[in-house]
Amino acid sequence: MLQRKNIFSSLSKSTLSKTAGLTAALLLSSGSAVASLDEVRFGVPPWPGVTVKSEVAAQLIEAMGYGTRQSGLAVSVILEGLTRNDVDVYLGGWYPVQTEMVEPLVADDKVEKLVSNIQGATSGLVVPQYVYDAGVTSVADLEAHSERFDSEIQGIEAGTGINTAILEAIEADIAGLGDWNLRESSTAAMLAQAEQKMANEEWVTFVGWEPHWMNVSFDLAYLDDADDAGIAKIESTVWTIVPASLAQEDPQLHRFLSQFVVDIEDQNTWVHGYSYEDRPADEVAAEWIEDNLEIVAEWLDGVEARDGTPAIEAVRAAY
Repeated sequence: MLQRKNIFSSLSKSTLSKTAGLTAALLLSSGSAVASLDEVRFGVPPWPGVTVKSEVAAQLIEAMGYGTRQSGLAVSVILEGLTRNDVDVYLGGWYPVQTEMVEPLVADDKVEKLVSNIQGATSGLVVPQYVYDAGVTSVADLEAHSERFDSEIQGIEAGTGINTAILEAIEADIAGLGDWNLRESSTAAMLAQAEQKMANEEWVTFVGWEPHWMNVSFDLAYLDDADDAGIAKIESTVWTIVPASLAQEDPQLHRFLSQFVVDIEDQNTWVHGYSYEDRPADEVAAEWIEDNLEIVAEWLDGVEARDGTPAIEAVRAAY
């Protein structure tokens, strides 16, 4: 197994989040926009999916002969770092949420939207499979069973896009939701409440999305939308974003990143191991790489390690 050199690997997830502001200040005040890519620097927001995805990519890049550094940063700081060559890779460009943040930088030729590394990401309202099988397959079906749901939707943190859409649908009485309530809470509290209800086979509907460990741990179904409510099956895409200069600076790294496209089920598994099972990201990543070298070979097709040998050979030697 490849030995990790990530300076953040010994920090807990909470510590990484707390130090994000300090790291941002140090990173952007250092002025060390080194042209050489001896070290590949990842900007990592405090999201489990991007955390493990960045770890997988970093381990492969290290096997290719590079050093790596993963810095926990806010999205705005990551994007600024990409424009200044202080950050080399960002794997969490979530569209349409970040469209207005990223597209002006693309238009100004400061960053490149390299590849959609996750396709078919979904957010919306979910119900347990037993509720779906009972006939609740759409937002339009909720009101007919309002008593069983207590006319309540379990939501996540206040101010998030999906919560706003739900509140607007309630305000406009779309699909008969005018008398319903949105219970805003933390993601962890929402999932704990939903898990308790599902353990008792009670009826519940709540905000869901994938990739996330909930899709592995729970037997869920996503509701279809109704009356253009905009609160079900919202399709999203996650982009890899790099400095516009990367293709010229390091064609091999650029090629690998352009081919690094993750199956959504794999990322669900990664997030389950990291967040639900509370295992270290480097352990989850290394185990997956070792068990899935055929997928890694596709990502590294035609890519050379820093010593000129095929990158897949370097990875196989490391694992």
